Amino acid sequence: MTKAIMIQGTGSNVGKSMIVAGLLRACARRGLQVRPFKPQNMSNNAAVTVNGGEIGRAQALQARAAGVEPHTDMNPILLKPQSATGAQVIVQGQVAGHQEAAAFGANKAALMPAVLQSFQRLANDCDLIIVEGAGSPAETNLRTGDIANMGFARAAGVPVILMGDIDRGGVIAQIVGTQAVLEEDDNALIRGFAVNKFRGDRSLFDKGRDDIARRTGWPSLGVIPWFDSAHRLPAEDVMDLPARSRSGGSGCVIAVPRLPRIANFDDLDPLAAEPGVDLRMIMPGTPLPAEADLVLLVGSKATISDLAAFRAEGWDIDLAAHVRRGGHVLGICGGYQMLGRTLSDPDGLEGLTGMVEGLGHLEVDTIMAPLKHLSLKTGTHPASGTALEGYEIHIGETTGADCAGAWLSFDGLREGAASRNGRVSGCYMHGIFSSDAFRRAYLAGFGVESALSFEDGVEDALNALADHVEQFMDVDFLLELAEEI
Repeated sequence: MTKAIMIQGTGSNVGKSMIVAGLLRACARRGLQVRPFKPQNMSNNAAVTVNGGEIGRAQALQARAAGVEPHTDMNPILLKPQSATGAQVIVQGQVAGHQEAAAFGANKAALMPAVLQSFQRLANDCDLIIVEGAGSPAETNLRTGDIANMGFARAAGVPVILMGDIDRGGVIAQIVGTQAVLEEDDNALIRGFAVNKFRGDRSLFDKGRDDIARRTGWPSLGVIPWFDSAHRLPAEDVMDLPARSRSGGSGCVIAVPRLPRIANFDDLDPLAAEPGVDLRMIMPGTPLPAEADLVLLVGSKATISDLAAFRAEGWDIDLAAHVRRGGHVLGICGGYQMLGRTLSDPDGLEGLTGMVEGLGHLEVDTIMAPLKHLSLKTGTHPASGTALEGYEIHIGETTGADCAGAWLSFDGLREGAASRNGRVSGCYMHGIFSSDAFRRAYLAGFGVESALSFEDGVEDALNALADHVEQFMDVDFLLELAEEI
């Protein structure tokens, strides 16, 4: 008796992920066993699951909203861009290879059996699946072989709610235009529409809402105002990164260079939430600020090419000056690899084979290797005695003299490296700043007094989001529209 319904958008970043999370929490609070599902995602912000795979960060947050552990079946196809035209393909949590966009477009239909297999496994253990589409079904050039939007909806027999983004303007054309370009059988699956990200007096859009309903024949499920606490939830898309910045604020200045293939940037979320931290995303064309207390290099899906981009911006010169002034530097995962003496890629896992010089601030060397480390771990920060939780998601092995300065311990093994003066350090473990006690101890070294409970804040934001969705979206009607699968 499992039911399902799908939220598709008129475009990317219309708020599908967030609304699905809110719906899941709202339905879970009603006593329903609910699960998130996204057939295909494209993101370098991934989460490690309890069954040893990886999925998009948004689906991990949605699982949390539903009150269950993340599982690879919740996002069976994950594309992780490594270049402008190519991506690593993750199938049911594991690396299946690398494909250029044209080849993936031609071959994606072959992945539908894996998508449907994961969907059916989820359906065996819940009352309701809320499915999230990707991009827009109106991209008719991508319709052949589609597994992300209407192709999946038709294959699985799942009804659709279409969501538009009024903050971008033109939402009437977004929704009416989508109906105009869809095939008749695709349109037949759409049961209603919703408008997201409204600012101001909602009554001013009543005529617009009614015009959409008149032109499409679809009922409205609501006009949803802008959710002011969205910044308190982990970001999925790299487009959301500038909103994490609070440049001009007070407190410890942490500068984060925005590299082209930045990955697993959820490491920034707990820092962005700290009142005593001035977190600054440094965009291309902007120097690293001289007043920075800490320069933080986060993960990368293409470490060697991002290192080249770092140098092209002149940030290597800025970083060297920062170190000479006595500033601190922390590298996580790809950022850790960049801080070493050399990076070698003998198998061309990231592109061309060969070796490049690192930034040279740590006495370590990294060799890229085919084995991908994927695991959830617990550990400690020996210097403060605080407990830690984190996750590994990387290729490459790093060794060298500064590994003797390993400053973390996970599963009984020393982790990371630090320079002799302790001002430059790195590690492979993501998620460490979500551990409140460790984050407080780490930031205390920069004069920050923290009382923030980050995970409690995420829970509060999810509950507030559920309240928001219940107030402004017709959840009862949505549940009526869901169909058995």
